[in-house]
Amino acid sequence: MPSVADMSSLLRPQADEYHEYYSTYTDLVADGDIVETLRVQMEATLELLGSVPEEQETFRYAEGKWSIREVVGHLIDTERLFAFRALTFVREDGAELPAMDQEEWGRRNNAHERPLGDLADEWSALRRANVLLFSTFDAEAAARTGVASGNVFSVRSFPWIIAGHELWHRQLIVRDYLNDHRAPARVNDQTEDSA
Repeated sequence: MPSVADMSSLLRPQADEYHEYYSTYTDLVADGDIVETLRVQMEATLELLGSVPEEQETFRYAEGKWSIREVVGHLIDTERLFAFRALTFVREDGAELPAMDQEEWGRRNNAHERPLGDLADEWSALRRANVLLFSTFDAEAAARTGVASGNVFSVRSFPWIIAGHELWHRQLIVRDYLNDHRAPARVNDQTEDSA
């Protein structure tokens, strides 16, 4: 089993290994060891979430937008979904997986009612589990593909999508909810001292 320190099997996916929509996320992720990136990003995101004042947790910057709690609930849902897709494709069960309607999922979860600290704990537990999961994929497993939302994805595309999706929402939290400049346009958390 490969260790977290030896992740050459999860190199950056080629553009044809996922739907072009997800390049919005994968383009945010610096080259390098994606499993280590996921681990380090987790710490930076937890630090950011820990800095959110309690009165800001339920703030919505515009009508119909999610609160910070709901954004974290969305991160939990999507990370869980992408990891499940990766696991399904690694195990080669041949299932075509359905799409996710993020608005419907958001309406049907209780994230807005939960304290941000509770959501951050759930998300970090999920991330830790996914770091361990992705660290077990060798090159052959990482190259396997499957169909989700009617599109072909490689197994190795999912950790990159997860990392970029997290960075995307971290930037939105800073810009739209906290209104400061802690999140640069492109983040390389492996070499940065702060997020």
